[in-house]
Amino acid sequence: MTNPALIDELKTLVEPGKVLTDADSLNAYGKDWTKHFAPAPLAIAFPKSIEQVQAIVRWANERKVALVPSGGRTGLSAAAVAAHGEVVVAFDYMNRILQFNEIDRTVVCEPGVVTRQLQDFAADKGLYYPVDFASAGSSQIGGNIGTNAGGIKVIRYGMTRNWVAGLKVVTGKGDLLELNRDLIKNATGYDLRQLFIGAEGTLGFVVEATMRLDRAPTNLTAMVLGTSDLDSIMPVLHAFQDRMDLTAFEFFSDKALAKVLARGDVPAPFETECPFYALLEFEASTEERAEQALATFEHCVEQGWVLDGVMSQSEQQLQNLWKLREYISETISHWTPYKNDVSVTIGKVPAFLKEIDAIVGEHYPDFEIVWFGHIGDGNLHLNILKPDAMAKDEFFAKCATVNKWVFEIVEKYNGSISAEHGVGMTKRDYLGYSRSEAEIAYMKAVKAVFDPNGIMNPGKIFV
Repeated sequence: MTNPALIDELKTLVEPGKVLTDADSLNAYGKDWTKHFAPAPLAIAFPKSIEQVQAIVRWANERKVALVPSGGRTGLSAAAVAAHGEVVVAFDYMNRILQFNEIDRTVVCEPGVVTRQLQDFAADKGLYYPVDFASAGSSQIGGNIGTNAGGIKVIRYGMTRNWVAGLKVVTGKGDLLELNRDLIKNATGYDLRQLFIGAEGTLGFVVEATMRLDRAPTNLTAMVLGTSDLDSIMPVLHAFQDRMDLTAFEFFSDKALAKVLARGDVPAPFETECPFYALLEFEASTEERAEQALATFEHCVEQGWVLDGVMSQSEQQLQNLWKLREYISETISHWTPYKNDVSVTIGKVPAFLKEIDAIVGEHYPDFEIVWFGHIGDGNLHLNILKPDAMAKDEFFAKCATVNKWVFEIVEKYNGSISAEHGVGMTKRDYLGYSRSEAEIAYMKAVKAVFDPNGIMNPGKIFV
């Protein structure tokens, strides 16, 4: 329901034309990549400065209006969904790279800077921003920080939080805090910066971030290996990790590969058909390093873990091998997949995956399951594809039952119900499978300190 008086007040807080209320804008900015909740925001506001963000937050406190942050809206947990008349605060116009420090290898960014934009800026300076994932071309740094985004390089470089040197945040009270001030060493009490990383905008909004950069990798090279079974993937990982530093170690099932190959725009890596595939990447900085990788591959073949494989010999082949993995999400979206992003410790992955596979297969034998993920850091993506003849509502209702079974297994293995996409609304009711009652109570208490009126992205993470 519209509220003309509130919208008129909101318009005075930003530049002319930077509050939208038309149906197309409300629909586009009121949702993320999840399809579970219908967007219903009051309005979309586009601040262009920190002062404007503060003004919006202070106004929202006075009027008891809820706020939802919006970045690239590529999330998969409904953390950026406005379904209950909230004002969406979109950071599209706060998208500048403000400062580069060559000595410290840091970049000061506004929250609307697109991930690929930061990666390209680093490359132009001969450096590297390593947090990478399929949505890098549209996701924004503020959203990455809000969800502590991971991606395909975590095995070597860690999560987003590893690359945040400092933050400026506007709290739920409207206060501006400058956190850590880009220091490497800072032993002066609580690191409040870390509270805001992964908080999904429930404590306040990131309005500026200082991100660390790294040296650029040398001659990145990929291998795709076909394994005889799932149990063989872990010995392959260990064999390569014992001999070299990997920048990525991904896996996908034969069903995932078949979907991608059916597109017709990416060649098969080799002729041998295998039930599972591993994609690993490393720096072939010397000829000896490449030879070491080939020797390790031969060792894995001798042990019976690997049936076939290929190593990239050019930049184009490197990109083609990565497409086998990166095109999976986009390709299977045609089947309205029900997604779960879970994690366990690396050594438990095979047994964990088998248990989930068995229970879903037993109860819903007509459901097609597509597995892929960042197996080198214990993160698995479970995708259940909707049968063509089944209505979406019926499908999602049955998958809700699957959720309970999956998360019971996650709890059994002391894992996480959300490895890298946050909690939002889709995982909110299942938080107890990964966090204790005491932990949740402390988190709610922290939120109350920063956001006493409960206006910052309410209903996300917990009720």
